[in-house]
Amino acid sequence: MDSSNNISVAHGDTTLALTEYKVVSVFLVLLVCVAGIVGNAMVVLVVLTSQDMHTPTNCYLVSLALADLIVLVAAGLPNVSDSLVGHWVYGHAGCLGITYFQYLGINISSCSILAFTVERYIAICHPMRAQTICTVARAKRIIASIWGVTSIYCLLWFFLVDLNVHENQRLECGYKVSRSLYLPIYLLDFTVFFLVPLLVAMVLYGLIGRILFRRPPSQQAWQETRRPHGQVKDALGIRSRPKGSPSSRKQATRMLAVVVMLFAMLWTPYRTLVLLNSFLARPLLDPWVLLFCRTCVYTNSAINPVIYSLMSQKFRAAFLRMCQCGTRGPQRHTGAPTSSSCNAVHETPLGTETLGSSKGSCPVAAGPKPCQQEPNFSRL
Repeated sequence: MDSSNNISVAHGDTTLALTEYKVVSVFLVLLVCVAGIVGNAMVVLVVLTSQDMHTPTNCYLVSLALADLIVLVAAGLPNVSDSLVGHWVYGHAGCLGITYFQYLGINISSCSILAFTVERYIAICHPMRAQTICTVARAKRIIASIWGVTSIYCLLWFFLVDLNVHENQRLECGYKVSRSLYLPIYLLDFTVFFLVPLLVAMVLYGLIGRILFRRPPSQQAWQETRRPHGQVKDALGIRSRPKGSPSSRKQATRMLAVVVMLFAMLWTPYRTLVLLNSFLARPLLDPWVLLFCRTCVYTNSAINPVIYSLMSQKFRAAFLRMCQCGTRGPQRHTGAPTSSSCNAVHETPLGTETLGSSKGSCPVAAGPKPCQQEPNFSRL
């Protein structure tokens, strides 16, 4: 969709014949996309398979991960093929479908960020109301609404793009009507899916910081999130004693704030360039500038799992457990039962108690700590 009249996250430019540009763009984009696809898929899997990570905040993070997967697959990978081939190879249906999913992923990611920001604000600044508002069931309904409304909104792109044939018979996916008609759409996208979420996030995180970091949370707020046996469960599913609850809540808030800041930093170049080109008679379409802006977008979709791993102990432990269990093949055991099940252990204030066994979990090796996959929750 890159022509003299257009700029897109996904598609190539006429200078793709340059060997240097091809090598750099293919290597850079492919590296970011593969890492992002693997990372976001792991986020979805660890949240869906770990009962103790089924929290409202993590529901929004799953929505964000799915949206980022769509962006990487629908925008990043076609960019690689364009760089290698030099023209559009997916036909008319691919032009419509890929453009649709591209904007669908972009818009849902910003809506998901806005949703978990509002959820964190309510949970921290209004803990009494959070008991009835910030629930997993409500989070799922909100996510379903976001995906439904955004899916309908993005349908307009089916009527705005089409295959164009250049003088050299090169196909590209581009504008269907005059470029001037797209200005209101770009302004609407910039306002609704970028500017508004960032302004709301700035205000809400300022209020959260005032409550969370300048004075200690009230004991009543923590008692409302108390779990059996004197445990509490924070937004990311981290179980700890009430004494450590403020620290875990700060950890979750810091992590989500970093996600928002990276979203603002990495999307600003592309959003600014699109808005600027909408007003210029001769758009700025330097291939290296476009590559930089696109790479920032792909990096934003790929970096969130890294942030979760670095700043959330729970996500880090879940990622490591998934990697360890995935790489362990069948082993012969000595000195340990050769059963195909692992005991699920539940931690209590008095120690541990066995809840039972789960079929098909990881094998138990002799000596080292067994890899356990409990059916109802995951240990820290």
